[in-house]
This record gives sequence, C-alpha cells and structure tokens, in this order.
Amino acid sequence: MDLVILVAVALALVVLVVLTSVRIVPQGSTFIVERLGRYQETLMPGFNVIVPLISSVRARMDMRETVVDVPSQSVITKDNAAVTADGVLFFQVMDPKKATYEVNDLQRAIQTLSMTTLRTVMGSMDLDELLSQRETINAALLRAVDEATASWGVRVTRIELRDITPPADIVQAMGRQLKAERDRRAQILEADADKESQIRIAQGKLEAAKLEAEARERLAEAEAKATRLVSEAVAQGSSQALGYFLGQKYMEALKAFADSPNQKTMVLPVEMAGVAGALAGLGEIVRGATPAVPPAPAAPRPGPWSSPGPAEG
Repeated sequence: MDLVILVAVALALVVLVVLTSVRIVPQGSTFIVERLGRYQETLMPGFNVIVPLISSVRARMDMRETVVDVPSQSVITKDNAAVTADGVLFFQVMDPKKATYEVNDLQRAIQTLSMTTLRTVMGSMDLDELLSQRETINAALLRAVDEATASWGVRVTRIELRDITPPADIVQAMGRQLKAERDRRAQILEADADKESQIRIAQGKLEAAKLEAEARERLAEAEAKATRLVSEAVAQGSSQALGYFLGQKYMEALKAFADSPNQKTMVLPVEMAGVAGALAGLGEIVRGATPAVPPAPAAPRPGPWSSPGPAEG
C-alpha cells in the first residue's frame, strides 16, 4: 500500500515538473523568462523547456503590429483657434526585453505620448495649415513619436489624423469664404466669356468688311473693264456700244431712284425723251446685233396656159 502511494506521488511530481518546464509559444508571440526574479531568456515561437520551480514566464509579448487609438482632444493652434482632433497609431515591438523592462504599460505609454506630441505639433501651426497639410502633420508626428519610443524597443510604423473639427463659427466663416471664392471664379469665367464673344464678333465684322471690300474691288475692276471695252469700241468707230453703256446706266439709276426708301412718290414723265431715246438706242443695238433673216421666195402661180402637173398616184 505504501508503495502504491509513493508511485502515485512520484507520478504527480513528474507531471508537475513537465507542466512547469514545458512552454509552447504561439506564432507571432514571445515569452520573457525570469530565473529567481532576473531576466533569463526570451522564448521564441515553438516548443521550449525551462528549469522548473526556479524559472517562470515574466511576460507574454505580441510581436505583431498593434493599433492604438489616439483619443479626441482640444488643441489651440498658432493663430488661437480651438480645434478638436483625434487619430490612430500603429506600432510593432522589435525588442521584447526592452518593451518589458524599459516601460510600464507599453500601450498606455504610447497613447499618452501620442496625445502630447499631437498637441505640440498642431499647436505650432495655423488653422489653414492644419486643414490643408495633413500629410505634413502625420510625418511630423511619426518622426517625433518614433524617436521617443526607440528606447522602448518599439517601432512606430504609421500615425494618421482621423478627424480635425474646427469651431462652428470658423466653419461658417469658411463656408462664406468658399462661396465668395466661387462667386469670384464665376464672375471671372463670365467676363472671359463676354470677352471671347466680343472678340469673335469683332473678328466676324472684320472678315465681313474684308469680304465687302473685296467685292467692291472686284466690282470696280468689272466697271473699269466694261468702261475700257466701251472706250475701245468707240475708238474703233462703233457708237452703238457707247449708247448701250449709257442707256444701261440710265436705267439702273432710274431703278435705284424708284427703289429708294426715301422716295415715296415718283411723277412721270421723268425725262421721258431721254428714256425713250435710251430704249430706242437699246433696240437699235439689239437689231444691229441680230442678223437679218431674208424673206422666203413666193411660190409661182399657175398660168392659164401652164400644163397641169403629173397626177399623184
């Protein structure tokens, strides 16, 4: 009976030693081991054995990237504007021993450091810079917090401002400023459109004037050519061309006078002798230009003694 008790006690001791000496570390974590209250080693992921009874696991450290919320807080900017800002921070433990022994409550320490650094960086900038230069603020925060946490065995990978809320009166002023800026741009665009329209109208008038001048020039050339041809015809002894030319001009002048908007009534005869002479001259010119057609010969009449023609079959 005593032997059975001794065997049972021995088995219990063996199980206790195995349970206290074997440590299985999950992937992405490390264990800090102390022996008699002093740092002994860092257990890596996998199967590990420690000295039982005198060695113990001091801390379990997560080696993965961890996110920490930066609480919302009020910040006074350089131009005395009170804004509310919050953010988010990402860090990763690089040295488990330093993260365990160099700082107490690592996440709370990083969160507090981020809040004070955020207040310092944003307090040195104007409100317009805060609203328009978030990337610059993020870079400054990352650089400052990473330098401060380097002695803790931690690497800060990223800091992002999540929200910046200015006071309500400043938001209203910004809205009015934005509306005024948009109105100014609209007025500039409208003025540019009017300017372009006036330029195009002026260009159209210029092109029309050029075309009209060109038409007048061609008409003058045609008039000069017609006058020259009439002069050559008169020089060659033909007075019909001169009469035709003068008659045509006379009729055109008479038509223009009749179509004038200021002329409501025209009393005839108006130089009827001249009109009749011009029409007679035009008729003579037409008759002179048209070749005469000789009259057809008359058929001979049958005489009393003429013999009848052959009978038609």
